[in-house]
Amino acid sequence: MGGNNTIKVDVRFIASTNQNLETLVQEGKFREDLYYRLNVFTLHLPPLRERKEDIPLLVDCFLHHLPKKVEISSVSLQMIIAYNWPGNIRELKNVIESAAVIAENGFIEPAQLPGQITGAFNTDSNKAVSLPVNLPLDERINEIEKSMIIEALRKTGGVQVRATELLGINQRSLWHRIKKHKIDVKSIKGNEI
Repeated sequence: MGGNNTIKVDVRFIASTNQNLETLVQEGKFREDLYYRLNVFTLHLPPLRERKEDIPLLVDCFLHHLPKKVEISSVSLQMIIAYNWPGNIRELKNVIESAAVIAENGFIEPAQLPGQITGAFNTDSNKAVSLPVNLPLDERINEIEKSMIIEALRKTGGVQVRATELLGINQRSLWHRIKKHKIDVKSIKGNEI
């Protein structure tokens, strides 16, 4: 800055955005010359809701880097996986860190998760998920999954394509789960909430 001599440097710029820059350039909302300077190599990273398989690994990573040893229950992890994560990885990290702070006995249970995450399992957001205490863990998880699918189908009037968007899973996965839980989609169709 302010000098008369040219100084050669070897640097790389990495820029990230959650906006579609190509569209913004076409709309005149982003400088075209800057777009072409930045757009040398593009790496598209889908939002967290489109790569749910990464969530358990990220949760493990966040738990590993906490100052105290904290684990997460299977039910809590299933709830976290089912959530849509509009805030992506930053939101996930904040949820894990805040749940870890209030976790009792070093274990994150649904009670430590925010209402927007646990509320996805309720038909009435003011009621907690109630399952028999003596039900084995796998059966509890299956019941929670089944109730989530039924709720998504009710909200969409039985339209499976729209239900997959609410659940954050693909159509094939939904079809298999409907079959596994023996859910009668025909009885739900046309009753959109």
